[in-house]
Amino acid sequence: MPDKISPAAIAFSEQSRVFDDLDRSNPLSVHLRQIFRAEVERYLSPGSEILELNCGTGLDAFYFASLGHRVLATDAAPGMIERVNEKRERSAGARVEAMQLSYHDLAKLQGRKFDHIVSNFGGLNCTGNLAQVLELLPGLLRRGGRVTLVIMPKVCPWELMMLMKGKFRTAFRRLRKQTIAHVEGVRFNSYYYNPSFVKRRLRKSMRVLTLRGIFITVPPEFYSGFVERYPRLYRFLCKTDRLIGSVYPFNRWCDHFMITLEKKDL
Repeated sequence: MPDKISPAAIAFSEQSRVFDDLDRSNPLSVHLRQIFRAEVERYLSPGSEILELNCGTGLDAFYFASLGHRVLATDAAPGMIERVNEKRERSAGARVEAMQLSYHDLAKLQGRKFDHIVSNFGGLNCTGNLAQVLELLPGLLRRGGRVTLVIMPKVCPWELMMLMKGKFRTAFRRLRKQTIAHVEGVRFNSYYYNPSFVKRRLRKSMRVLTLRGIFITVPPEFYSGFVERYPRLYRFLCKTDRLIGSVYPFNRWCDHFMITLEKKDL
């Protein structure tokens, strides 16, 4: 357990009781979760062991467990881990282990090995020292193990368009060294990282398998009600995202990018 709970962990702990309802009620959150799950499933062998960072209430952890995989679900927010444990009690035999653990404290897992490490929904954007987290990942992987991370980059066209509404702070917030986020009335710092940052830190030990942009033409989650109002346009934009998502610069200029890397045989 981390010695000190960060402001971000406090914020998401406060949100834990309503997190599932917020997620399920937003089709754009479901959209991102479906893309993430499909990507991870591409690389999982039967009975894989998965380490999830910033697991939230365990929505993805229990999904992968339902497919026969074992998941160690970790999060720095105590409220989130409480929700995971509540779900475990209701799911006899669930192959999910929950642990309150900051991703900065992954060294505490020394000796354990996993087939896949995952992090969804930009949870890694809550640290100003992503390099330290990335350096810990290869040592937690078995030979040929993989990592799939969903991170928010520095350039998001949808936010830049806020210039037309005169919202200059929103339009340029990702270009600052750090910006303030607000969740459940709690303020904490957010940081943005391009794919090149991840690749540079892991290039000696891991190779990139896929790099894809998410929410390029499809609007991000904060565009509430878009899917319900424009279902045909939404389906068209989904097709467009699939066509261009892996193409430069769209796999860098997006609301989130998803990168999967594989451990090298050294």
